[in-house]
Amino acid sequence: MGWYRAFGQAVLLAGALLTGALAAHAQTEVPASTTLTLRLPPPAAAPLDANGTVQFIGTATVLIRYQGFTILTDPNFLHKGEHVHLGYGLTSERLTNPALDLDQLPPIDLVVLSHLHEDHFDKLVQEKLDKNIPIVTTQEAARALADIGFRRTYGLGTWDRIDVEKGEARLRITAAPGRHGKVGMQALLPSVMGSVLDFGPNTGTPSYRMYISGDTLIYDDLKTIPQRFPGVDLALLHLGGTRILGLFKVTMDGKDGVKLLQIIQPKKAIPIHYDDYDVFKSPLSDFAQEVKAAGLDQQVIYLAHGATYTFAPNTR
Repeated sequence: MGWYRAFGQAVLLAGALLTGALAAHAQTEVPASTTLTLRLPPPAAAPLDANGTVQFIGTATVLIRYQGFTILTDPNFLHKGEHVHLGYGLTSERLTNPALDLDQLPPIDLVVLSHLHEDHFDKLVQEKLDKNIPIVTTQEAARALADIGFRRTYGLGTWDRIDVEKGEARLRITAAPGRHGKVGMQALLPSVMGSVLDFGPNTGTPSYRMYISGDTLIYDDLKTIPQRFPGVDLALLHLGGTRILGLFKVTMDGKDGVKLLQIIQPKKAIPIHYDDYDVFKSPLSDFAQEVKAAGLDQQVIYLAHGATYTFAPNTR
């Protein structure tokens, strides 16, 4: 009966796709960007290391530490064999273990969440994560998280930003375009955002600029990112070639990842969000092959689960 259920789900998705495609023509313009402010308690002491680090925990979950900030992205801490629910009766099995468990994390200043899917914010995290940790995410996800008890959610629309202060340290997070599926498919999926993280007091010339793609496909709006934010030092690319019912691609595959590299033109890039769930159909090897064919090997850093990339401040 598995094929019958899958067929029924495909019919449901196809109908919703048609509805979404019609609705897409009725969308209004994105309103002018707004700026929010988040003030964190000052640190007990200034950070000793001038360098920063990115530790890959698994799927889209990374731990970023720089200038006294400790930032967690898209927290997913389920283990091998456990399942996430993706909506419409669809589930996905985790194929790997995270490099750290949730209770092994250091104190977190804030979470950057690209969108609210369980492979990015699982049931364990929803239950166990401190409800007072600030979460910077989409407007849709911020409302949903507030409804389940998270007290400090900051919802951003495209190009909205939040200025974060921690003692003397400064960070600006700007929501960048992202689309979790083709026109029409968006109606079935949560809204998604990419993120630009500018560290330092001068956002025009940040000491380090990081871009996180979020679960997006390649589309024209992504070309506006380097126009607004040139000189990206490091890009974290959500890959995996995720396919719903094996049919509908909703995240970048290897070829798409290289296209985004060529659009954003970061100095360095780290692929994440691949091989961890059975809906990820494009393995890391696909991306590595495309990177090599494009002659971009020197631009890409491959991190095993638990491995850390260390970076130095930029001199602009």
